[in-house]
Amino acid sequence: MANETDHSHRVIGMAIEVHRHLGPGLLESAYEDCLCHELSLAGIPHARQVSLPVRYKGLDIGSAYRLDILVDQVLIIEVKSVERLMTVHDAQLLTYLRLSGLRIGLLLNFNHAVLKDGIRRLTL
Repeated sequence: MANETDHSHRVIGMAIEVHRHLGPGLLESAYEDCLCHELSLAGIPHARQVSLPVRYKGLDIGSAYRLDILVDQVLIIEVKSVERLMTVHDAQLLTYLRLSGLRIGLLLNFNHAVLKDGIRRLTL
C-alpha cells in the first residue's frame, strides 16, 4: 500500500489525463467514472460513493455523507464540475477528512480550461 502523498501525485496525473481527453463541461459523474477507470488501469485500489457514517452522542446517523472516491483507504477525492471552487467545497472535504480520520484529500474541479487551476490538495 502506497502512502497518501504518493497516491495524490499519481491521482493528479490521472485526473489531468482524464481532463486532456474529455475537457471541461461534463457532469461530475462522467469525470468520476473515467478517473476510476484510470485507477483500475493502474491497479490502485479504490472505492466509489463510500458511505461515511456520522456518530452523534452515541447515535449512528448512518450514511449521512458519501465520499466520491476513496483511494487505497488513505486518500479522499472529491470530484466537482463547477464554475469555481468555493470555501464550502473546502469545508466539505475537510469535514470528510475529520470524520474519516484520514489526513489528505484532493478537490478536483474539472470545469477549468486547464485542470491544474482546479486542483486543491487539503490536509488535516
